[in-house]
Amino acid sequence: METYTLRDGLTVPKIGFGTYKLNGAHGVQVIDSAIDRGYRLLDTAFNYENEGAVGEAVRRSSVPRSELLISSKLPGRHHTYAEAINTIQESLYRAGLDYYDLYLIHWPNPKEDHYVEAWQALIDAQKLGLIRSIGVSNFLPEHLERLNKETGVLPVINQVELHPYFNQQAQRDYDQAHGILTQDWSPLGRASEMLQNETLKEIAAHYHKNVGQLILRWELQLGTLPIPKSSTPSRQAGNMDVFDFEISAADMATINGLSQVDGRLNNQDPAVYQEF
Repeated sequence: METYTLRDGLTVPKIGFGTYKLNGAHGVQVIDSAIDRGYRLLDTAFNYENEGAVGEAVRRSSVPRSELLISSKLPGRHHTYAEAINTIQESLYRAGLDYYDLYLIHWPNPKEDHYVEAWQALIDAQKLGLIRSIGVSNFLPEHLERLNKETGVLPVINQVELHPYFNQQAQRDYDQAHGILTQDWSPLGRASEMLQNETLKEIAAHYHKNVGQLILRWELQLGTLPIPKSSTPSRQAGNMDVFDFEISAADMATINGLSQVDGRLNNQDPAVYQEF
């Protein structure tokens, strides 16, 4: 597995594993399968209500905890400073872990306007040893500028919606200029629809790969970190099999040409969207 080194020195794999909707015993089995197939970065969130399943999969795995990176996220309803600190601790109790490798603010929720104090809570939780690296999710440049202005600390990761129909070029450019790694949620978009895109199918066939592998390789060549999810062992393995080919500049441009201004899956614009 190839890796990125974050601005704070943490080394992370270039592909992670998403765990949204992987709950209970079935979720543990799926996550354990992903670990067996080489995934070392597991992405969860307080609002996914599966931090316990992730923690159980970690405990069951033969892979040492020190070789795994576990990431979770702070929900919008707990952005005030004291609640944020308590929620981070509760996240750890749920998972049965001593620390998180990454912890993110899930959404800025700008109408509520508590994301700066939530960020200060993450800064302090890192100092307390509860978190190794701190980041955000769905933050726009305006939100990031404010974090820097009011705390002097920028996140090392910004997890955003990113797929061929919404390539986030402006956000990626901002993140890169400020030493922030862009991480991709829903990297395959609405997979049932996107995997049938004729343009993508034609390009994928040229490289003897499936469309999902093509998209993930495209995201890697953009310099981002996708976190695909699959419950099927063969697809989990296939999603990792993307390091043995390179997409040409012309094909990269064609894929980027599929991006749309209104390409978000559910119109969740962080400038106005609220999630609690």
